[in-house]
Amino acid sequence: MSVMTYAAHLAVAALALAPATAVQEQQGRPAVTLTLPAPAGPLPVGTVAVRLVDRSRPDPLVRSKRYRELMVSLWYPAARSALPPAPHMAPLAAADWDRRSAPPMGIAKGAVDWAATVTAARSGAPVERGGGRLPVVLFGSGDGGPRTLGTALVQDLASRGYLVVTVDHTFEADQVEFPGGRVVRALPLPARLTPRVIAGLLERHARARLADMRFVLDRVAALGRGEAIGGVALPAGLRGAPDLSRVGALGQSLGGSVAAQLVHDDRRVVAGVNLDGGYVGPVAVTGVARPFLQLAAEAHTRESEPSWRSFWRASTGWKRELRFKGAAHGSFTDLQALLPQVAAALPKGGVAVADFVGTIDARRSVAAQRAYVGAFFDLHLRGKATRLFEGSGGGFPEVSRIP
Repeated sequence: MSVMTYAAHLAVAALALAPATAVQEQQGRPAVTLTLPAPAGPLPVGTVAVRLVDRSRPDPLVRSKRYRELMVSLWYPAARSALPPAPHMAPLAAADWDRRSAPPMGIAKGAVDWAATVTAARSGAPVERGGGRLPVVLFGSGDGGPRTLGTALVQDLASRGYLVVTVDHTFEADQVEFPGGRVVRALPLPARLTPRVIAGLLERHARARLADMRFVLDRVAALGRGEAIGGVALPAGLRGAPDLSRVGALGQSLGGSVAAQLVHDDRRVVAGVNLDGGYVGPVAVTGVARPFLQLAAEAHTRESEPSWRSFWRASTGWKRELRFKGAAHGSFTDLQALLPQVAAALPKGGVAVADFVGTIDARRSVAAQRAYVGAFFDLHLRGKATRLFEGSGGGFPEVSRIP
């Protein structure tokens, strides 16, 4: 795997951990407020955040901690509700993002009111189960990225009838806010990020994430059996809602590699999607035998990425690779929708939008990602036929299928 691929995996982590001196603090202007694109599916959306504790193992990243503690969010089709919309970021996490994660992107501290961004989901709304039990998708962000960075895509899947579980990988994610106002930050990166050091970090994070995801899936299975999870009151209808015969995995960057490893290792996971991530660990050479979709930034090819080439050759199931012209690595995160808004509101703020999300039109990029990911899971978790993957772009000329 190339140094550039390592750098791509660690892009979000580097943003969070770089010195917050890239820009001067915002003075004398009201903070900018941002919006996420509304879901395109027909159903309202609900969400709930849950703390999960795995006491069967010590924390893999902080060995002195005798158990593994995670925050997850469940996103699901909901009954219409007057409950308040859920925030994109929890308040203390948003404040930490403002102080530590935004400035290295050229966004001054206080320039954006990150806590003001809301999702389309209603916090704690009852589950809509008119269509029966819900297919499940597990979502993982890129290395260092909080679970919130996939919200635009995740809430769209929920509006199409999926139960999506997003996972924060504690001590790796930029910041994780736990109940009671406790924020846990990522461990500091080593001073010298050589290719060997970065490779070791990614492999360690990938192993921790894989165990996290399997534990989370165990808890979702318990929820499917009607059990409570997390020790908190759950929205009406959530117990018994997950359908564990229809489980998919979805991830961006390192999250995409872990999604592939999960498809390979866990029989419960029948299909997976990788959003522009190089492969780390055994799956890079074993591939998968189940349906798998790769979405790629313009510069990410099998020719330039050895792990993509070896994974593709070894994979024997249904597979497609789609390239997004003008897209960059961060295009497959919420930064695709958010950074252009910041740059438009702060034209002198020095936000290098193209460096993070490329030159692709943001609305078209989000719409295409939603269309392809939704069609993939509809096909392989619901048996709904689609022609979107045949031909060149399926109505999106920015997207090309790579044979």
